[in-house]
Amino acid sequence: MRLDKYLKVSRLIKRRTVANEACDAGRISVNGRTVKASYDVKVGDVIEISFGDKSVKAEVTAIMDTTKKENAAEMFKYL
Repeated sequence: MRLDKYLKVSRLIKRRTVANEACDAGRISVNGRTVKASYDVKVGDVIEISFGDKSVKAEVTAIMDTTKKENAAEMFKYL
């Protein structure tokens, strides 16, 4: 699954266009490397998102094409 779609489905970022723009700006890294929105996310990847002076780290635990809001948190765990 593409990184921008994963961020939207997992609700780490609310909209796919915002996720795409964050990738283009270099604010998202996977396993320590800055990646593009087309990066193929795999289980076990560690995603780091930088918001200004704060950053969020999450490990991918599951990949689902669609999910309900209540189950979205099962797709990752915060580190």
